[in-house]
Amino acid sequence: MISVDGLSVEFGGTCLFKDVSFAINEKDRIALMGKNGAGKSTMLKIIAGARNASSGKVSAPKDAIIAYLPQHLLTEDNRTVFDEAAQAFANIFAMQHEIDELNNQLATRTDYESTSYYELIEKVSALSEKFYSFEEINYDAEVEKILLGLGFLREDFTRPTGEFSGGWRMRIELAKILLQKPDLILLDEPTNHMDIESIQWLEEFLINSAKAVIVISHDRAFVDNITNRTIEITMGRIYDYKVNYTTYLQLRKERREQQQKQAEEQQKMIAGNQDFIDRFKCTYSKTNQVQSRVKMLEKLEIIEVDEEDNSSLRLKFPPSPRSGNYPVILEGMSKSYGAHTVFSNASLTIERGERVAFVGKNGQGKSTLIKSIMGEIEYEGNLTLGHNVMIGYFAQNQASLLNEEITVFQTIDDVARGDIRAKIKDILGAFMFGGENTTKKVKVLSGGERTRLAMIKLLLEPVNLLILDEPTNHLDIKTKDILKSALKDFDGTLILVSHDRDFLDGLVNKVYEFGNKRVKEHLGDIYSFLEKKKLDTLKELERK
Repeated sequence: MISVDGLSVEFGGTCLFKDVSFAINEKDRIALMGKNGAGKSTMLKIIAGARNASSGKVSAPKDAIIAYLPQHLLTEDNRTVFDEAAQAFANIFAMQHEIDELNNQLATRTDYESTSYYELIEKVSALSEKFYSFEEINYDAEVEKILLGLGFLREDFTRPTGEFSGGWRMRIELAKILLQKPDLILLDEPTNHMDIESIQWLEEFLINSAKAVIVISHDRAFVDNITNRTIEITMGRIYDYKVNYTTYLQLRKERREQQQKQAEEQQKMIAGNQDFIDRFKCTYSKTNQVQSRVKMLEKLEIIEVDEEDNSSLRLKFPPSPRSGNYPVILEGMSKSYGAHTVFSNASLTIERGERVAFVGKNGQGKSTLIKSIMGEIEYEGNLTLGHNVMIGYFAQNQASLLNEEITVFQTIDDVARGDIRAKIKDILGAFMFGGENTTKKVKVLSGGERTRLAMIKLLLEPVNLLILDEPTNHLDIKTKDILKSALKDFDGTLILVSHDRDFLDGLVNKVYEFGNKRVKEHLGDIYSFLEKKKLDTLKELERK
């Protein structure tokens, strides 16, 4: 068991959380929840030993292994993917190397009766006992199994890590963590940049093979599938629920309603007593009663109502200008980079008003096809855009196209039209640009902040074909709900590239699967597609 005892953290006089205590037991799958800035990542870093608390401590058994995956990380550029993942066993390899060195010394020395020779024998014996106490493992096979599960191809194993994007480097780091078989795994937004198949693989691993897990994630389906406990950090304290995220939301709502009721009753009681004090403070016969009530009010602990969830804010896209019947038609389209074929002979037709998802492993051509539709890259075959198609496009690089010299508020004020202008500050707040953040210049924003700002800008522009490439990577669950609600009301045509199953659920009615250089059409929603994929996988296993 790992215990967190009386943790407090202060930044420049501001208390992030105070006197927080809880225990982490084997088989706990904990979702760490709370609004941005509540202290979730800070809590994870303290448990991992990556930073210190202002007071309190984390206690763990001496031989416990705590593995931590932060949001932002660096891998060694000059190692191959396989060698970097194998660093999970670096201490074991180092021990083996030291034993070999010592045995070599014993074989070449002749001072058999000396004290130093006996000390050498004792050192080798102690190290060997420790080394052979480890479970016998085929290290190469373990590394291979984990890397393949996380979506790497065998030909990737010998490539330098420097050739990979941040998302793929994150998977290499995740591989190192999983290979250590830790007692506690700490994961901060592990599913960003992972495709659906890799997320499902990770879920299976954490459910069936991990000992204890604490995860921060904005992927509701992932959190619901793997967790059996939810710890919420709010207003400097924690609430610990022995349930998954969806059940926690209901219990949290009930808790807040109860707090609201108790707070209202307390305010009535305070008002009644204050009225009594004001009326009789100059009445001699009531002096003792007045003093008693004054002291009682001074000692009274005011009931606090937890922070209000403003996810009820509804955004709505402007009405869509009418497009032709078929906004996108592909016929025999292919795309290659040199000798590498991304997809070949792809054909698809998207009708006006359809909502489709592009899914598949990373690198199979989803974003490539979107860039082709946008006219950003060349291709072979025919691609036709329908009459009067007006495209609203969101991709990660949209953030880099914002005007850096104007403020956050000005960026949105420039595109807002009509009644929505009165709600600009509310919209910015819902996307985590509250208070003074609205006056910041775009050039000082982080990459995630720019991404969110680009998303708001897109929400306010009149279009009839929306193309969103991984729109949810930097959005929390509440903000994703606001975006999803707006997309449900959008009356144009929608193309979504996403690995977030919960976000796609209820938004799309057709799925295009990218893989094996093909683009395959599946009718139905995302969960019917995933169910069919599982059945296909089982059939393949049976055939094998």
